[in-house]
Amino acid sequence: VREIRRTDAPASRTAKLMAGGRAKMAKKLVEEATEVTLDAVAGDRAAVVRESADLIYNLTVLWAHMGIAPAEVWQEME
Repeated sequence: VREIRRTDAPASRTAKLMAGGRAKMAKKLVEEATEVTLDAVAGDRAAVVRESADLIYNLTVLWAHMGIAPAEVWQEME
């Protein structure tokens, strides 16, 4: 995500999220988390995989925007 942030076209998904700021990124996280939750309750495994990818993508965009390295999160999890 950090590499894309530097080299991606201004119209890309990542660029649009970054331009929208933390509020837009947070909104996308809530939307994706809700979709994962609803699909999990419905028992739709394929949809949970698909929406989880979207959730993780949006989370990593937020991390990059805030200067958070994934290693910091993994360290906290330990």
